Amino acid sequence: MEYGGPDLLTEMESHIEDNRQILENWFAEKRAGLEMPIYGSVDVRDAHWKVAVVDANQYPAGFNNLDSIDANSLCSEIAKSIRSKSNPRHIHIWPESHTRNAGYVESLLTLQNSLSNQGFAITIGSPDISVEQADGLTGSVQFQSVNLQDGISVQGTKPDLVLMNNDMTEGPISNLSTPILPPVEMGWYRRRKSDHFRATQPYIDEVAKILGLDPWLLGTHWFVSEDKCLEKDTCRTLLAAEVDDFLMSIQSKYDEYGIEGTPTLFVKNDAGTYGLGILEITSGQELLDLSNRKMNKLTYGKGGIGAEDFLLQEGVPSALAFNGMVIEPVAYCGAGKVAGWFYRANPKKGKMANLNSPSSMFLPTTEVTDESIVNRRKNWHMLVAELSMLGMAAESMATK
Repeated sequence: MEYGGPDLLTEMESHIEDNRQILENWFAEKRAGLEMPIYGSVDVRDAHWKVAVVDANQYPAGFNNLDSIDANSLCSEIAKSIRSKSNPRHIHIWPESHTRNAGYVESLLTLQNSLSNQGFAITIGSPDISVEQADGLTGSVQFQSVNLQDGISVQGTKPDLVLMNNDMTEGPISNLSTPILPPVEMGWYRRRKSDHFRATQPYIDEVAKILGLDPWLLGTHWFVSEDKCLEKDTCRTLLAAEVDDFLMSIQSKYDEYGIEGTPTLFVKNDAGTYGLGILEITSGQELLDLSNRKMNKLTYGKGGIGAEDFLLQEGVPSALAFNGMVIEPVAYCGAGKVAGWFYRANPKKGKMANLNSPSSMFLPTTEVTDESIVNRRKNWHMLVAELSMLGMAAESMATK
């Protein structure tokens, strides 16, 4: 399916330029009233006629995909944020247990080296990791022994701060008896994707008003199916009708803006990460016709935890391309501000597809130098990414 329509983002670029100082003041005011996330990442989709964050991660795991300048810039922002709260010397990174994933190990290595450059003593490890060393793509990470008998102890020493890099799908990390960032309450054991979009929408609405735009142009529409509805025939029938109504509402937006193509929804586990079990549908009937194989894939979560609630989210096609591949920008943020970017590219996927798959490639900004894409990144992509960070801060505040 091809998607096309007017290049509204280029036509409306002046809306940002003319209101830049107003936007800067607005962001400063909003950030002052929130505790901004120590770090986070967001996936951005750019259709030329709308731009939107489609996923936001509180515990990013792709630091190695940034070029060295962006990685150091990001960790500089992280360091400033940490030092504004305390003055730790020893920071312990609590990682995922993916020691066989060379890409993730490389991400830890990049994070460790970049934070070491900021003057911190960095250790890495958790009780779930039994190996002493794991190989990344360019080097190895040494894992330290972690004891939780009386608070956290790393090789017999108590760290000043635990930097959580584990999404806690399977439950919270407790009994550390030391400061933790980001807060464990933002783990997937309790967080929901819909929480993020619900928290971000008021900020989108305010900025859209400043810019004189339809808020739909800066975000996605969505709703949630709860209580294992997909596994119950009667409930699934009602849900299919709701899907059709929802798709009709998006079609009305397509008609309003002269957009070509068929509206699409992505069905995702509302509590989860890594793009596991994502289903793409264009009608309610497709939910009714789900095969057992697709149902099992959809309801399977990380760590074998079954999905119960599903986010049904408007799909946003990506109109950005590089060397014949569809690409999407990924922003890495420190203290709530964008500090680095890379592009997720996939030669096997189309404009609407989820690009996060084994065939994905990661391109630093130094490779993607097309002027129009660079301008988008500095304006529209930056705007929605930093709106998402406000939403993440509001989410975190709601957990306290």
